[in-house]
Amino acid sequence: MTLNDINLLEGETTCTMAEYYLAMQRTINSGMWGMQGSHGRAMMEAISAGLCMLGKDEARDYYGNPVPSREQVKAGTKGSYDFVLEERGQDWADMMAEA
Repeated sequence: MTLNDINLLEGETTCTMAEYYLAMQRTINSGMWGMQGSHGRAMMEAISAGLCMLGKDEARDYYGNPVPSREQVKAGTKGSYDFVLEERGQDWADMMAEA
């Protein structure tokens, strides 16, 4: 996660949809679930919509609750690679998996 990622997520930089969700995926991967509430909600909305997947490692949210990794959820369920694959296709799923 970089300062540029934060600027993209805050809407301070013009970007494509792919750039925006790649920045969000990097934020999810970095375990930044303790950021202000709107960011955590946006990350969960992106995961629920199949635009992003859970991070590579388990994390903790603002309240200390565990956030599972993408490997800890059942294949095909929200947050998994397979869910993103089903919702957005191979290219998108691979792009998010490599973020």
